[in-house]
Amino acid sequence: MQFLIKAYDGPSMLDKRMEVRPRHLEGMKALGSHIVLAGGLLDDEGRMKGSALVLDLESRADVDEYLANEPYVVEGVWEQVTVDRLNVVIQNGERYR
Repeated sequence: MQFLIKAYDGPSMLDKRMEVRPRHLEGMKALGSHIVLAGGLLDDEGRMKGSALVLDLESRADVDEYLANEPYVVEGVWEQVTVDRLNVVIQNGERYR
């Protein structure tokens, strides 16, 4: 099942985000093929304001486990995180598995 995660940085967190980013990317690498897509959320001026991920995991408990260990959560970069179930139908113009 797929989950849409939207996470918004706290105020003035860009420097902290950049400091923590290598650990965040290592965690992303560990998720491997469970990532359908991942990227930064940008404001109107193109500055980073958060993240969006679509993960394909077995359960919401797996999402919660990921979030509990996500460096941006642990280090307080992400201030607000929402998780919604998502039914991915098309990816890159093709029917999603």
